[in-house]
Amino acid sequence: MKLIHKAIALNLIACSAFYSTAANSEPVDEASLSGLIPDSHQTLPQGVLLGAKRELVSDKPPSENFDLLDWSLTLPTDLNKDLKADMIYEKPLSKGFELKPLFYTAQDGGMVFASPNVGAKTSKNTKYVRTELREMLRRGNNRMKTQGITGNNWVFSGAHGSVKRKAGAVEGSLEATLAVNRVSTTGDEKMVGRVIIGQIHATKDEPIRLYYRKLLNNEHGSIYFAHEENGGDDTWVNLIGSRSHTLQDPQEGIKLNEKFSYKISVNNNVLFVTLIRLGKPNITKAYDMSNSGYDKSNQYMYFKAGVYNQNNGGEPKDYVQATFYHLDNQHPGYRY
Repeated sequence: MKLIHKAIALNLIACSAFYSTAANSEPVDEASLSGLIPDSHQTLPQGVLLGAKRELVSDKPPSENFDLLDWSLTLPTDLNKDLKADMIYEKPLSKGFELKPLFYTAQDGGMVFASPNVGAKTSKNTKYVRTELREMLRRGNNRMKTQGITGNNWVFSGAHGSVKRKAGAVEGSLEATLAVNRVSTTGDEKMVGRVIIGQIHATKDEPIRLYYRKLLNNEHGSIYFAHEENGGDDTWVNLIGSRSHTLQDPQEGIKLNEKFSYKISVNNNVLFVTLIRLGKPNITKAYDMSNSGYDKSNQYMYFKAGVYNQNNGGEPKDYVQATFYHLDNQHPGYRY
């Protein structure tokens, strides 16, 4: 694993203590940090889940409870036999699509995502399968290309001005409230219990992959994220617990079926991640991506949310599942 001397990894717990999580970086004092964290994260109420007041209806498809016109959905199925995972684009997704037991509305109105360990993949280079939303800023405008520097995707503020003018937005945030209902329980111990619940995907790599992991003998699960440099290695940052497959029960972790929220933002090339648990102090960490290569002219971004199963073995019926109760993608100047 590479050293993190290029990064600023910051930790905010209950707005009171600030630390650097990078092995070779200098601690950042409170005055500097308070000026770095955007208001959208600093002003989040402590221990209050995002979207807590929204009303969800149980007898409607997911699009009746969530605005899904700026998302597409990848499924771990290959119904048309083209050797790739099926994709449901914005218009059908926003007009009542559901497919039990993979994507549907729960009895409490939440939006359920489930993915088996083994299924159809998005490409030959992908190791794992998913039931996952992909941000589509074009909102059903099929004249706009989905890939590339187009109005369908967003870019970093450090990108060239011409690139920013072509993109659909410059930086932004993803908010979610969810409960992980099930994790994988069979197969390689290094993969058991892992699921990605939120991402920023770039042209090829991922500025962030947000993980939940609960081991078989643990009551609580960990939350951590990976930052992948453009064309480079991963840096791992812990929010609660760690990604270790031998971790003892993280007492401050999150149980299965326990609701929690996250907010992921990019602001001035800096990544911010806030974890919110009901009635507990918020945890915010930041990572400076100025040297990660995502402000190059060929780099475009989009958010992803759902379940990206990180176990590709075990019993045939093994699977992961999460239920989302709030999902909101936000970009400066983006109207929706």
